[in-house]
This record gives sequence, C-alpha cells and structure tokens, in this order.
Amino acid sequence: MSLNPKITDWQGKRVWLVGASAGIGAALAGELARRGARLALSARNAERLHALGIAEALLLPCDATDNAGLAAARAALLAAWGGVDLVIYLAGDYVPMRADNFDLATAEKVVTINFNAAMRLTDCVLPDLRAGGGIVFVASVAGYRGLPKALCYGPGKAALIHFAECLHLDLAPRGIGVWVVNPGFVATRLTARNDFTMPALLTPEQAALALVDGLQGGGFEIHFPKRFTRLMKFFALLPESWYFPLIRRFTGG
Repeated sequence: MSLNPKITDWQGKRVWLVGASAGIGAALAGELARRGARLALSARNAERLHALGIAEALLLPCDATDNAGLAAARAALLAAWGGVDLVIYLAGDYVPMRADNFDLATAEKVVTINFNAAMRLTDCVLPDLRAGGGIVFVASVAGYRGLPKALCYGPGKAALIHFAECLHLDLAPRGIGVWVVNPGFVATRLTARNDFTMPALLTPEQAALALVDGLQGGGFEIHFPKRFTRLMKFFALLPESWYFPLIRRFTGG
C-alpha cells in the first residue's frame, strides 16, 4: 500500500515551487519544465526567477516568511490556473553555528525560513490541496539528530520533518499526499559556506532528479544519496552513549 500518490506523469500538472531561484529549486524547475509541468515559481529575487528562462512559467516573486506576500502569490496563482496540484517548499537558509559563536538573531532567522515559513505556506494552501496531489517539504538529513555546526540549521529541519509527519497523518486518509525530502550534501551557495569535505556531494541537477524519482514511488520520505543517508539513518538509531562519540569521530567535531 502506497503512503502517498505516485506521481509519474507531469504533463500539464500544476506545480508551485516556493524557493525556485537557485540550488535544488532552480534545478527542479528546469527538470519539471522539461517533463511538461505547468510551473508557478516563487522566490524573493524576481531577477533570478526571470533568469531561469522557463517559458510560460507563472512568476510569483514573494518572501516565504511573509504571510501577506504568500497570500498574494496564491491569489495570483488561483486567478491564473483555478487550482494547484502540487506545492513544493524548497526555501531554506544555512549558517554553520556552534555554541562558541551562537547568535540568537541569526538562529531565529534560519529557523524562520527553514520551518516557520513552511508552516505559513501550508496554512496558505491547505484549502487548495486535492486528492492525487499534495505538498512536499524539503528538509535535510541534518534533522535526524544533532550534528556539529548545525546548532541553528538542524533544529528547524527536525521540526519540519515532524510537522510533515503530523500533516501526513491528517491528509493521507483524504488521498492528499505529504512528502518530506531529506537530502544529504548538495553543492549550492549555502553549502559553499562549509569548511570541510562534504561526503557524497551531489549537484543540484542530481538532487532534482532524485526528488522526481522519489515522487514516483508512493513513499513518504525521499532521501538521497542512499550511500550517505542510510549511514545517517543508522547513526540516528543508536543510543546516545554510542551516537555522540561516533558522530564526533565521524565528523571530526
């Protein structure tokens, strides 16, 4: 039994990507356009959305953390299309942070983008979700358990995974899909801030393909690359007395 609808045919499917101007979002926009999807693209930077060069895409610049901006974008989308089949939340931020450089204002900003804004989008589109479609949240394997340098990044992603699980329990009986995507390391302007070698690093294009492939399977969680994410899943199952020493050794932290 599938936990979610299996999305195999993108031709004519109405998809709203929030966080589409760079990274996985931009790569996913290009991939879905090639597959024939009708796209609505949102991000704060309107110029970057235009630069994607996706013909006939509905460009809806907005700040995902702003309720009024999201509502205006949704209204424009409904006016143009009359509905939406799939909403994908890709907006995010990342700042490496540990206790010795903890900054509350930065931490709250990162959590707002990675989690609170996803809830705001959900509130905005819940009335529009229908059976056979649904909503996708891009989180991270950093949300599985605590990691060094993830003091403000990991908690928001962990909250997003939990939120998606709760939402799935409510919407799945109606045939509405809820997916959580947990990538490993992907080469973006955000991960470029890391000062360590990132294992199993993917390009945004590889990540977009893995995401699309995952939506075909009917599962709840989509995680990739498997050679890395399976290891992180194993670590997450360990008792604390094993987990903390192993993670310090594994990460050098």
